[in-house]
Parts: sequence; C-alpha cells; structure tokens
Amino acid sequence: MRRNGAAGRLKNLGLKPVCSACIIRGVEAPRSLVKTDGREAARVEGRASTAKPGVILLCLLALLLGCHASKRDPNTVVFLIESSPTNLDPRIGTDGQSEHIDELIFDGLVAKDANFHFTPALAHSWELRDPVTLVFHLRQGVRFHNGQPMTARDVVWSINSIRDGTVITAKSTTYASINTVEAPDQKTVVLHLKHPDNFLLINLATGAFGVMPEGSGRDFWQHPVGTGPFRFVSQQIDQDVVIERNPLSWSVQPKLERVRFAVVPDPITESLELEKGSGDVAINSLPMDSLPILGARPDLEVNDAPGTQIQYLAFNMRDPLLKDVRVRQAISCAIDRDLIIRTLLRGHARPAVSLLPPTHWAWTGDVAHFDYDPARAKRLLDDAGYPPRGNGVRFHVTMKTSTVEDVRSLAAVLQQQLAQVGIALDIRTFEFATFYADVTRGAFQLYSLRWIGGNEQPDIFSYAFSTARFSPKGANRAHYSNAKLDALLDDGATSTDQAKRRADYVEAQQILAEELPAINLWYKDTVAVHNRRLTNVRPSASGSFAFLETAELKQ
Repeated sequence: MRRNGAAGRLKNLGLKPVCSACIIRGVEAPRSLVKTDGREAARVEGRASTAKPGVILLCLLALLLGCHASKRDPNTVVFLIESSPTNLDPRIGTDGQSEHIDELIFDGLVAKDANFHFTPALAHSWELRDPVTLVFHLRQGVRFHNGQPMTARDVVWSINSIRDGTVITAKSTTYASINTVEAPDQKTVVLHLKHPDNFLLINLATGAFGVMPEGSGRDFWQHPVGTGPFRFVSQQIDQDVVIERNPLSWSVQPKLERVRFAVVPDPITESLELEKGSGDVAINSLPMDSLPILGARPDLEVNDAPGTQIQYLAFNMRDPLLKDVRVRQAISCAIDRDLIIRTLLRGHARPAVSLLPPTHWAWTGDVAHFDYDPARAKRLLDDAGYPPRGNGVRFHVTMKTSTVEDVRSLAAVLQQQLAQVGIALDIRTFEFATFYADVTRGAFQLYSLRWIGGNEQPDIFSYAFSTARFSPKGANRAHYSNAKLDALLDDGATSTDQAKRRADYVEAQQILAEELPAINLWYKDTVAVHNRRLTNVRPSASGSFAFLETAELKQ
C-alpha cells in the first residue's frame, strides 16, 4: 500500500512536506510547507524536521516492528478511532467519540429512526397532556448494567443533575424549558414545562441523553453505568476504551462479545492496522486516497454513503479583526471548497450552505453565498481597511487545530489559499484534549470541527448561535449575538404552526449565511472500512457506531 497519503494530497494542492518522515506516526512536530516551485508559502508553528537518513530509517524500523502485534482475542472487535472520548458521562461529553460510544452504553427515553421519527426506548409510550405537561411511561423489567432496576427516580436524577449544577455541562441550557420533573410512581415521569418546547423529545433521545442511576456524581465518567446494549469495561486515556455485550439488555442482544476502541491518531498507521488485520473497522478517519487501495484488498470492504456530518470553520466574534463581517466574508471568498473536495477529500463530500442536511424540512439554499472568488475577497478586505503592506500581507490570524491529520492538512491548504488574498494564517497544533478545551473556553481566533448528528434538527442553530448558549452553557463558542436571530429561534422552538416554524428557520439560515459567525464547508460522506470477518456493517448517515448492535463476527 502507498504510504504517502498526506503528502500526495498536499502535492495535489501545490504543497509538499519538507520532511517525509513527518507523516510517520510518532513524529508529531508540525512542519514547514513550501510550494512545489520552491517559493516559501507558509510556516506552521513548531520546529521543522531535518529529514536525516538515520532518522527516517529509525522511524521505518519502528513502524515495521509495530507490525508484529501481539496475538489478540479473536472475539474482540478492534474499532480504530482517531482520538479519545473527552468524557463518557453523557451529561457532559459533547465530542463525537464520547457521544458515539455513549449511544452504545446508555438509552434515552425515546429513540430516532433513519427518517428522524421518534420511536420508544426506555419509555414505551409518552403523551403531551397539554402544551406544557409531558408524561413518559417507562418499560417494566429494565436493569442497569450493575443489575439495579431502572426506575422513574433515576430518570428524574438524570435530568435534574444536568439542570441543577450537580455536573458542569454545556447541556444545561438544553433543558431550560423544564420547570419541574416528578416521579409519581416507579414507572411514570412527568415533566412540567415553563413553555412549549418542540425540541425536548430530541434532547431526551438516545445519543443526546442517557439515563443513569440516581446519585451519579461528577466522577461518574470513570465508570459509567447505563442500560444500553453494551456495558463499560475500561478506559485508558489516549489508548483505548473497552465495552462488552450487556447480558441484561432489554432491547437488542448484540452478537459481538466485546469491542475495543483503539486510539490511533495517525491515519497512515490506522490504514496499516487494517491492512495487517490488527484493526477491524474505522469510520470517517482514513486518508481518502487510501480507500481504493484498501478496498482492493480481498480481506477488506469499503462502504461509502452520503453523510450528514458537516465540517465548519468558526470565528471568534470578540476578536478585533474577525468581528468585522467583511473580513469573515472575505475569508469565505478565499476558500476554494470545490478544489479541497476534489483533492483532499477525493470527492467524498458535498458543499454545504447550511448546518442542516439538504433533505431536512427546514433546510433552505436561498441564502447569501460567499463562494470562491479571490477578487471579491480582496475588495472586501480593502473596504474593511486592510490594504496589503509591502510584503503583500494584510494581517496575521491564527487557526488552532488538533493533531488529527485531515484537519492539519485542511489547515495547510487554507493557509495557502488565504495567502493568495494577503492573509497570513498561522497554525497552532495541539493534542485533541488541549485543543478542544481551548475551543470550549473561547481561546481561539479560528478553528475547524465537525458537527456529528447534532445538526440533524434545527435546534442546532440555538445551541450553536443563540446568545443564551454562550459556552459553557452551549456551543456558541464564538460569542455571536443577534437579537433578531434569538427571537426567530425562540419562536421556532415553541410555535405549533409548522409553516411558521419553517419560515423562522429559513430566515435564521439567511441571517447566519450573511453574517457568517461560521462557514459551512461541506457534508462529509460516511465511509466505513472493515475486515470482512465483521459482517452486517450498516453505517448511518451521521457516522454513529450503532451498527455494532447488529454486526456479527465470522469465526
């Protein structure tokens, strides 16, 4: 298999690594990038590698030695993920890895099907007695992984501990519409609301919410206990998470005995793990140019389908440069998304104009567009009062990234593209936990992440952009504030008129497309690569791990 996936994609965009050893796992130092014609394009923060032959040979030797993995349990599925979950307490964890693994360990009161319709989960039925009273009737015989019966008191605790400060979480305002929660008996939960909330069911669904034993405190993440089809076994930060089949499962009884989520930050190493059979499956984390090679192997299979995960570029609205809408619009006009999709992503993505998937009832494409147009970008920057100086640079701006390779490659391409309009993009790379902590506390100018699943309902606009959801109360990490947008989102969340709700969300999307607190880049396809010993692999559009509930191992 070809080992230079990162280098190959950068070369297609006019970039190449100074040191080829940088793409080998273990050499994490950021590197300088130069244009292929030899002219310096940019320098990433950090020390460049020196590419001595001995260093490369040592790296290759370490890589080859790593191929001789110790014998592993054939009944354990090894699922390769690029970073550790930040917190397996479902009240707290909001990153993709945490939510995907939590979805296997915990159940919500309801679930969602492929068409975003609600189905029973821990509640076998529910009813809206009036616009502000929601009643759930719980299943009989459900037990937690530790054997303890699940009761209405556990549900009350799971909701209230998010709301009352028992844990510190960005999800607290998600349940702000709740006034009180009652358990009149062991199998009935009654929610009294302050006002109607069209999104409350979504936020009580599996994947967004999980029921846990009453009394679970701030250390619950260390050994989470739920009612889901898998139960937690262990976690080693930055190494792995192990779960196993839950023999007490009230729903599906998984065919898989055990799953080990192995953290492999480097995608080249991830590809090698699949090749040599020490990894069984990976989703949305492999180099795109490795897919044809992996798919040609008789022992591997590639599943590719349109996805709903959206890559976005966010701005800090408190920054003196970026608070000017013309600067944000200019940056959007400097980004050639079509080129990036063709090269870095090998066509496995679609351009995005909204956070919502195009198939959603509230989606609209009738918005302002700031597509690739370098001349327009330059005019906007001139109008904003940032003419090019003698060296052609108008100003510097910093983008923070994690060590995940596809994001670093994206940052390098953005660095080159922004340079064409006079913006010098400085890149700072950190381990994911550090990077994510900086993002959540607003310590950034620019960053790029993906929404995974959370963007499948229009409450994402409130969570990410309403004034009430400044981090840590939500995901408005940019501190964007627009009173008109807030009013539209509040109305959309409470109105019972579907046509009025759509009108609210269409106008909200138009405001966000004009003001650009974040740029919607593309919807990434869901791409799963798995060993053929693992069967019945049916990935979802959101890229969740729920297919593990029905997947099987051939012995």
